Amino acid sequence: MKNLELSKKTNYSIRDHIYQELKKNIISLKLEPGLSISEKEISAMLNVSRTPVREAFVKLAQEELLEIYPQKGTFVSLIDLDHVEEARFIREHLERATVRVACEKISADSLLELETNLVMQQLCVNDKNYTKLFELDEEFHSTLAKGCGKERVWSVIQQTNLHLNRIRMLRLASNYNWDTILSQHREILNAIKERDPDKAEQVMKEHLTMVIAEQDELKKSYPNYFK
Repeated sequence: MKNLELSKKTNYSIRDHIYQELKKNIISLKLEPGLSISEKEISAMLNVSRTPVREAFVKLAQEELLEIYPQKGTFVSLIDLDHVEEARFIREHLERATVRVACEKISADSLLELETNLVMQQLCVNDKNYTKLFELDEEFHSTLAKGCGKERVWSVIQQTNLHLNRIRMLRLASNYNWDTILSQHREILNAIKERDPDKAEQVMKEHLTMVIAEQDELKKSYPNYFK
């Protein structure tokens, strides 16, 4: 677990802090699918008792990000493409509806935030900084939803997005279609500014279905990561 990043500063309870940090490292693939992790290692790394680590493990297992086998160990779950597709389906349909609303009522401040976000995305593409690009991608969609009063919709998407986010991170790490992703973001923003809901929805659909076509290639490149 040499790439594991765990911060010791937190406003959470110890258990919730460990849960959030491990989840972040699983989604970012610093904890790779199939990797064995132990309560003892994590508790020693953070200088905490094993009880909050065990509780965090249970919570992650409930979300199917960890698999716990008595007498055998705990492993980061492999990527389940059925879970990925279910999350993608939910996200696509909610965001297609949201972007239509954005064409009618997004705030001027949010439009400016989206413009600034795209400038930052271009810098990340130039620098090949895929981890920051992932963060900005999330921020783009979050800003779009919140800017038209659909913050709760974004919260629902986030609750179902865990398994989809791992494959999104994997495709960015593999340098898949960075320019296309950025171009689609620009098209979405332009359609919103032009008050064209049909165009905005169509581009959003294309944007959120790209991952379907890429799954087979990712599975060939990383066969040990998938169920």
